[in-house]
Amino acid sequence: MSLETLSENRSFGGTQGVYRHKSQATATDMTFGLFMPELAEHARVPVLWYLSGLTCTHENAMTKAAAQQLCADAGIAIVFPDTSPRGDEVADDEAYDLGKGAGFYVNATQDPWKPHFQMWHYIVHELPELLGDNFAVDRDRMGITGHSMGGHGALTIAMTHPERYKSVSAFAPIANPTESDWGRKQLGAYLGSDESTWRAHDSTVLMTEKGYPGEILIDQGSSDQFLDLLKPESLAHAMMARRQPGQFRMQPGYDHSYFFVQTFMNDHVMWHAERLI
Repeated sequence: MSLETLSENRSFGGTQGVYRHKSQATATDMTFGLFMPELAEHARVPVLWYLSGLTCTHENAMTKAAAQQLCADAGIAIVFPDTSPRGDEVADDEAYDLGKGAGFYVNATQDPWKPHFQMWHYIVHELPELLGDNFAVDRDRMGITGHSMGGHGALTIAMTHPERYKSVSAFAPIANPTESDWGRKQLGAYLGSDESTWRAHDSTVLMTEKGYPGEILIDQGSSDQFLDLLKPESLAHAMMARRQPGQFRMQPGYDHSYFFVQTFMNDHVMWHAERLI
């Protein structure tokens, strides 16, 4: 699979790169950011996946999350995938929360989304293989995190594939999408009207049914303007009912912005580093 380098910049002793490749999963060109620490010049390093939220590209967290120095110090790579396929041939919607920038980390089964919106397969299978073949990352030491829609993706992917992801965390995840307008609309569009197919993409449902074999870290701002859509209380209750190891922290005064993500990024990077190194 050919890989095009769009940019590479020295950063905290390592390299922040942006790359493009032809994806078989989405049948489009896909762009991602990847920070490799200096340690990767000598050995394969663990890799942390950061899944972004609605309307984001690979660039948002790469430039706003302040993760590079933390990952450099910890000796881990961090990858910033895009949130959806893109291109003139890709279906879209006028609303910001469906279509381009809103892939919801599922494999669409419905037209017009099915030909390109295969983000679950892209994130779980295709892009990790590409990274392992082209960079000094250790695919046996992967963690996953994300913000908002990306937090939803991180939690559902980790609970479905705990053998692949040795650590998981989330920032303000969409926690119960089958019961939220940030979820029912998108899951119905991408997966169809049979709501039983939605359950595999709801972290509250997955927590109730299977949980995660390790600890989970979740941070949520108490002043988040989207609390009614995120439904953190549903996931918190499911974690308590299951007695899931981990921490669900309600952070006083914080909203949904990247200022919130920046503030707690150190905690999350250290959380993953402790479990991956």
